Amino acid sequence: MTPSTLIDGFAFIEGPRWQGSALWFSDMHQDAVFRTDLTGETERIIEVPHQPSGLGWLPNGDLLVASMLDRTVYRYRPGETLTPYADLSHIAERRINDMLVDPTGRAWVGNFGFMFDEGEPVAPGTLARIDPDGSTHAAASGLLFANGMAILPGTDTLIVAETYGARLTAFDIGADGTLTGQRVWASLPDGAVPDGICVDESGAVWVASPTTGSVLRLLEGGTVTDTISTGRQAIACALGGPDRDHLFISTSASTRRSTCRDLKSARIEMVCVRVPGPKS
Repeated sequence: MTPSTLIDGFAFIEGPRWQGSALWFSDMHQDAVFRTDLTGETERIIEVPHQPSGLGWLPNGDLLVASMLDRTVYRYRPGETLTPYADLSHIAERRINDMLVDPTGRAWVGNFGFMFDEGEPVAPGTLARIDPDGSTHAAASGLLFANGMAILPGTDTLIVAETYGARLTAFDIGADGTLTGQRVWASLPDGAVPDGICVDESGAVWVASPTTGSVLRLLEGGTVTDTISTGRQAIACALGGPDRDHLFISTSASTRRSTCRDLKSARIEMVCVRVPGPKS
């Protein structure tokens, strides 16, 4: 499978999510959230001054945006300004990152744990949980750079990508949101690390691996069934489209903010896959 380019000319694309009839994403280094359709027609939705990353939607349709530098999740309604939704600075050790909002409106938010670009040594971080009532909780600790997340279809199993652990970690989600049963769901092949992830309707997980310039489809236990080469850093992925069988891949030539803003080389690539994403 060889992906084609849907859009390009962006700084650094994170958090792609298919919602309605469009792909939404953050341009982390242009400090804004965008959406695009399958023709490539793109709209800037909202400015987020402190570097947006993960996206998700509450059951009423409000958009949540993880703002990295101020460790705050914001809420957005069309025609309105961003409003603070949850301050995670008392939970997140460093910058917050990717986010998953589940169908109940519960949000899960990872954080770096350490500042790799500032020379800090590798250190674990805490996964945060925001309940529908707005309360915040430390959901799981000791994660090595919690990144992309997904819930396996038809289950209460949360999958978290640990980038610096080179693994996908699973948890059982209790009725009250408590996480138990932490276990390794899959280790990545040598040299690969997980960044953004998404899950298909069979329960396999697509993993964007920036170090290998590829996207891998993994089964529980670590078997790789498919590999898509991007030839550059693969940052995140999402399944969507009218039949949920378009795999959208965020790629970039760099992660450094100044370089990304100069190059504007980030793009969304796409390819049709045989197993579609879960039904909403």
